[in-house]
Amino acid sequence: MDGSTNTVLHPGRRSLSELASVFLKIGAVGYGAAAIWGLIQSEVQERRAWLSKERFLEGLAFVNVLPGAPAMQMCIFVGYLRAGVPGGVLAGLAFMAPAFAVMLLFSVAAAQYGALPFMRDAFYGLSPVVLGIFAVAVYRLGRAGVKDACSALMAAGAAAALAFSLAGVAGTLVLAGCLGVAMHHSRRRGLMAALVALALIGAERAAGSLLSISGAGTAGEPGLLDLGLFFFKVGAVTFGGGMTIIAFVQNQVVNELHWITAQEFLQCLTLSQFTPGPFIMVAAYVGYKVAGTAGAAVAACAIFLPSFILMLSVLPFLERVRELAWVKAAMRGIAPAVVGTIAVTVAQLAPHAVPDAFSAVVFVVTAGVLLAWRLPVFSLVLTSSLVGILARSRWMLRIRELA
Repeated sequence: MDGSTNTVLHPGRRSLSELASVFLKIGAVGYGAAAIWGLIQSEVQERRAWLSKERFLEGLAFVNVLPGAPAMQMCIFVGYLRAGVPGGVLAGLAFMAPAFAVMLLFSVAAAQYGALPFMRDAFYGLSPVVLGIFAVAVYRLGRAGVKDACSALMAAGAAAALAFSLAGVAGTLVLAGCLGVAMHHSRRRGLMAALVALALIGAERAAGSLLSISGAGTAGEPGLLDLGLFFFKVGAVTFGGGMTIIAFVQNQVVNELHWITAQEFLQCLTLSQFTPGPFIMVAAYVGYKVAGTAGAAVAACAIFLPSFILMLSVLPFLERVRELAWVKAAMRGIAPAVVGTIAVTVAQLAPHAVPDAFSAVVFVVTAGVLLAWRLPVFSLVLTSSLVGILARSRWMLRIRELA
């Protein structure tokens, strides 16, 4: 385990204060999943060396096979390793706090004044920088996780499985872990586990379809309890990260429960692009539309509560079993698969983040700068929003037309 045992068992005020500061920053300027993962890797693993690249990949693999929000769970993972249970709780709360505050502010503003047009220009400059941060993170993690031809094949297979929708992120990583056991520990047990995993993946897909058909709650006028129970269930049973959760929430709150309209959900997604922190903070918007500020608070807390419960219950057990031979073998399969799945995410984001020559230049410059110098990425993120606003300004558009 990275860090001393004493730090985990007896976290000091300085350790907790530093944790809060780091994850508040990440939550405040991490716009989108790409930036969040890049920021966590850059700030926690690269700059502060709170854990090794191998341990970072282990945590990344671990949180991606669990239900709920992977980014939040990764923050809890790092906080727990750094300062025990108090550190895990504090890291998670600090990470989500800026997103909740900003989304609530945007929800109130949108209800009173409509959308905020200038944010689209900021996002134009922000998107290629976000993709650059994410691409560099994948490159650095790939150097640690893909060490030979076998791990390269594992990464490529995971990427193909995700790209062609053969399995979700969780299913892909579970299967990779089973293959790791088969290759590096026990072929018979690994293959048997893979067959069980395939059966469970099929059952999970079937159950998800039935849940979607039957609905997750009762249509009508919901109260705070209805909001809390619905979003707790979303956080507890939904695999696959933010996009899967968003798709499930949209189907339920718009099509099944009719809590908000399709147009309101589209507005919610638009605002989420300008909200830092975890993408699934859209729960706060839905909660606000249904029951005001109290509804926003209940929805936001409920969707993340399962992540806290699950991580802080499992992590002590994980610390005891991670040295077992079969666990090490599974991680040898999962680590390169993580790199492959993230690479697919970068490829899928690219057309949206780099739509033209200007944004392509910004992307290349960002990646080059981060590879050449280990600079804090916060300044790049903040500067890029200003670049986007300037690039879309009237005088700049006129110059580009003349050119």
